[in-house]
Amino acid sequence: MNLPNRHNRLKNETVPLKVAVTGSAGSGKTAVCDRLRALGLQVINTDSLARDVVAPGSRGFGEIVNRFGPKALQADGNLNRSALRRIITSDVEARRDLENIIHPKIIERMEVEMAKAVTNDCTLIFVEVPLLFEAGWNDYFDVIVMVSADDEIRIQRLMARDSVSRQEARALLQIQKPDLEKIQLTEFIIKNNGTGEQLAGEVDRFLKMFYQKYQKNDESA
Repeated sequence: MNLPNRHNRLKNETVPLKVAVTGSAGSGKTAVCDRLRALGLQVINTDSLARDVVAPGSRGFGEIVNRFGPKALQADGNLNRSALRRIITSDVEARRDLENIIHPKIIERMEVEMAKAVTNDCTLIFVEVPLLFEAGWNDYFDVIVMVSADDEIRIQRLMARDSVSRQEARALLQIQKPDLEKIQLTEFIIKNNGTGEQLAGEVDRFLKMFYQKYQKNDESA
């Protein structure tokens, strides 16, 4: 899918301003977006859209089952996400096949959600995109915000969140681009090594800097 160039979009002062919130697994992207949402900002969660496009009975669900077979399913007929995660962390071709099934459908749903926001006079939209750089979607957005945390902290969070071993947590992080590589392509960085309260302060500081640079969007956000 051909996506518009981010720098050209900024040059043309597009509306709405599309801001991607990204970061490696366990960095705290969702916590950041929860804070943005609590402050009254428009936030779209692509993980939620991804669940919708592979819900039982959907076209995406059928394509995944056709590609991966019974091992992609739980006993209740839902997708076995843990099994799929193990497959894609060890098989590059399988990961690409899964991405080719899901990603175009997420983009379509994201465009629908953005169009709805625009009809409600929204001129600033934040979008939580976990695999922004890995999917090659960075040029679709006008501004990129990266949530970053130290490796060990992310591993511990993944182990607790997903009930996986340290080895599985590391495997998931290893299929994602390193933070140092992502930082080179990122305009704003939010560090998340501390408590929820500390993170809320970091988000507020980010917004202050963001509005200073994109002041024209402040009043309509």
